[in-house]
Amino acid sequence: MRRSRIAAYVGTLLLALGLALTGAGTAQASQLAATGGYVALGDSYSSGVGAGSYISSSGSCDRSTKAYPYLWNAAHSPSSFAFTACSGARTDDVLANQLAPLNSGTSLVSISIGGNDAGFSDVMTTCVLQSDSTCVSRINTAKAYVDSTLPGKLDNLYSVIRSKAPSAHVVVLGYPRFYLLGQTCLGLSDTKRSAINGAADYIDAAIAKVAANHGFTFGDVRTTFSGHEICSGSSWLHSVNWLDIGESYHPTAAGQSGGYLPVFTNAA
Repeated sequence: MRRSRIAAYVGTLLLALGLALTGAGTAQASQLAATGGYVALGDSYSSGVGAGSYISSSGSCDRSTKAYPYLWNAAHSPSSFAFTACSGARTDDVLANQLAPLNSGTSLVSISIGGNDAGFSDVMTTCVLQSDSTCVSRINTAKAYVDSTLPGKLDNLYSVIRSKAPSAHVVVLGYPRFYLLGQTCLGLSDTKRSAINGAADYIDAAIAKVAANHGFTFGDVRTTFSGHEICSGSSWLHSVNWLDIGESYHPTAAGQSGGYLPVFTNAA
């Protein structure tokens, strides 16, 4: 009886020690991520278009205090924070305008990029205003670009990021699916919704592959946005906003905090 009690006590002690060590490991990982500088690169999904609360000094880049990079910085207090993501950015724009803060002391980099290269805005405009067949045709053109040209653009950009920040952990964030299918709601046809979701999957797969080739971490936000797509009744994405067309098909503040931030935090 005495031996079994001792065994139980030892087992409990070991379990508590294991939990403590696990917690310490998690805390240590967060501390390591914050020891150097954090640089947030990318397009409107990283700048926070659609989330409101835009930083006036960011001008047309529309950087938001509710965007996931700003929220992560506030929670983790890295040694420095540079927020250069900009609405409308393509890979060439990141190369030309966003990489100056990167250096040997940069420990963490986030980026979402590629959608504008593939013609995101024109695809969505076409699908909103034109027929099913025209929408699908435009999406197929975008997919052809994703096959033929985007990987090379990403490969070059990722190589430059690595050369400028050789010690950084780089997290590449993808794009969500826009629509919850099988629901009745106003707006685009099922054909268009399905094709748009398929396009999101297509570009995410291409981005993830190039990121992996560079040893970067891919953050798949389709998981966290599941159940919060347009037509879900609890959408974290703007549908067409005729009063502010630029916010259309971008994450809301809830999409940034509930969709992007957890994925980035886990990946960082």
